[in-house]
Amino acid sequence: MWRLLLFSALAMPASAESLVATRTIRAGALVGPGDLALVSADLPGALTGPAEAIGLEARVSIYAGKPVRSGDLGPPTLITRNQLVTLVFLSGGLAITAEGRALMRGAAGDEVRVMNLGSRTTVSGRIGPDGTIYVGWKE
Repeated sequence: MWRLLLFSALAMPASAESLVATRTIRAGALVGPGDLALVSADLPGALTGPAEAIGLEARVSIYAGKPVRSGDLGPPTLITRNQLVTLVFLSGGLAITAEGRALMRGAAGDEVRVMNLGSRTTVSGRIGPDGTIYVGWKE
């Protein structure tokens, strides 16, 4: 009898939880705790816990009741298009700074194009955690 009970307990499907939006989250908005709910359903591709999504930015609009997927979210944007930014060129012990205008938006670690306002030259650089753009620097 014990074996029969053990087998029937193992044969029961495990309940899965999926993360869904409680309201419409517009693209570009930061995801907060009130924007999410866990439902008892196995939704393909959905995140399984709020900690995986809170503090990230929605890359697309996520409608109320729809699953929240990892591809729908990304790190928060630090630089917006046309924003004035600081450019830094580092080489050995030399550091040159200049003012620039971002030509695209991006988050920390993204590579963006920026126009140097002094020379009117377009350069590419990587966004630092403080929003500074590092030109000519390789990780």
